[in-house]
Amino acid sequence: MLALIRYSVPGARADEFVGRATSILDTLAAQTGYLRGHVGRSVDEPDLWAVVSEWEGAGFYRRALSAARMEMYPLMTLMINEPSAFEVLVSKP
Repeated sequence: MLALIRYSVPGARADEFVGRATSILDTLAAQTGYLRGHVGRSVDEPDLWAVVSEWEGAGFYRRALSAARMEMYPLMTLMINEPSAFEVLVSKP
């Protein structure tokens, strides 16, 4: 399962965002079912950022969100409200 949470981050808050997003990934990485994660920024729109993680399944991701809630809270106002959980249908190495 792929989780993609997008954020609209003003340039002045970019450094803060990276630090907080890294803390979110650290918290997620400690949860059962976590496979890997990334923090990235759009090369075309520098205010568009993403926290991406891969999971063994949706249940693991949903439980991990509960554990990371306090880490995620400071960035909630920057979060783009859209679905974040995606089922992987095709994967290539």
